[in-house]
Amino acid sequence: MKKVVVTGGSGLLGSSVIKEFLDNGYEVVNADRTYPVEPICKTVLVDLQNLGEVYGVLAGADAVVHLAAIPVAYSHPNEVTFKNNVMSTYNVLEAAGTLGVKKAVIASSESSYGLVFPLKELSPQYVPLDEEHPQLPEDSYGLSKIVNEQTADMIHRRTGLQVVSMRLGNIIAPHMYNNFPSFIHDPEQRKVIMWSYIDARDAATAFRLAIEAERLGSVALNIAADETSVNIESHQLMETVYPAAEIRRPLHGYETLLSNEKAKKLLNWQPKHRWRDYVDIERNIKS
Repeated sequence: MKKVVVTGGSGLLGSSVIKEFLDNGYEVVNADRTYPVEPICKTVLVDLQNLGEVYGVLAGADAVVHLAAIPVAYSHPNEVTFKNNVMSTYNVLEAAGTLGVKKAVIASSESSYGLVFPLKELSPQYVPLDEEHPQLPEDSYGLSKIVNEQTADMIHRRTGLQVVSMRLGNIIAPHMYNNFPSFIHDPEQRKVIMWSYIDARDAATAFRLAIEAERLGSVALNIAADETSVNIESHQLMETVYPAAEIRRPLHGYETLLSNEKAKKLLNWQPKHRWRDYVDIERNIKS
């Protein structure tokens, strides 16, 4: 049985990730500042900005999934967000590489492209927006994710630790489908995230597959559902909201504008959960 440490396992995505690993026969330890509401594995309370504590919690682990972070821009002073997110990630990867942990997955973000928290409204340069799209954030949160990806590259070069940086779309836990009727007909509400989303259970599967994959080096992957989160066809969304963006290939139906093709190819991953399976398009949540 392989041991996986999940940092931030008490958070929104953490419970799904822990369950995914437990269901597939892993020993899991949750490393967080707080206990989860519904504990399903051992929790160790740890300050990830203290490198010694990180060494302690990672000792004996085969892999680490690093989810812990301040999750949005502007919820804290900019320097607090940057310091927390950058130093915790540095410490996790530094300790993992030095201890001989073989694999790590870290939570990066679509926010690194700069569209989500800009001071002035930005447009994507092209769609589908893939991992080669320029990363142009104007906020400390998006910048912290770019630094973390660079830290992953450096630790991989020095130690050989495989690190997959997941550029996550908007995480949707199952109860959050209740919110969809309020925006599925409105192109304006979620335009800064390119109308992307990813079910927490599908994201969790991607994290497990990234730990199980071999010879990935250090790589960044977009993680998004196969469709947008609105009931408006993708070509119409682009024509209406982002008419200046280049459309690099024909868009079909409601397909995602945050490309997930690289993740599907490298991880042999396929998102399964669609919001239309849980939401009555006209008004109500399905029973």
